[in-house]
Amino acid sequence: MKFYVKKRIKRKISVMDSKRKIVLVEDDVMLAEIYQVRLELAGYDCKAAHDGATGLKLIESVLPDLVLLDLMLPELSGDQVLKAVRASEWGKDLKIVMLTNISEAEAPIELKSLGLERYIVKVNLVHNQLAEIVNSVLQKES
Repeated sequence: MKFYVKKRIKRKISVMDSKRKIVLVEDDVMLAEIYQVRLELAGYDCKAAHDGATGLKLIESVLPDLVLLDLMLPELSGDQVLKAVRASEWGKDLKIVMLTNISEAEAPIELKSLGLERYIVKVNLVHNQLAEIVNSVLQKES
């Protein structure tokens, strides 16, 4: 019986370790919770930060498979976070989706040159679409 329990625990740990990691940087706490729950229900390990400075530290410590980044953030704006990530060795190839309420036409011009996977305007996003978008971005690498 002990052997079975140990195997089961090891299997559970390995399944948890294999979850794809996502960092969500969103200053709207309620919206961040909705997104985080949706992504966790879809099988992702999702960590959230509510300002740019904390988000940058979290991205560096987690080194996620994907970052969902708001543009308008306190402390550091989303474009500042993106520039800092891209300037680092660990973040130059990181997959990043900009998730914001600013239209693409109004966004800072240099965003396109900083390598985004997608640019999504939140007002056009239905909450249950987020997991589908994440799946499609992460499947590109397969």
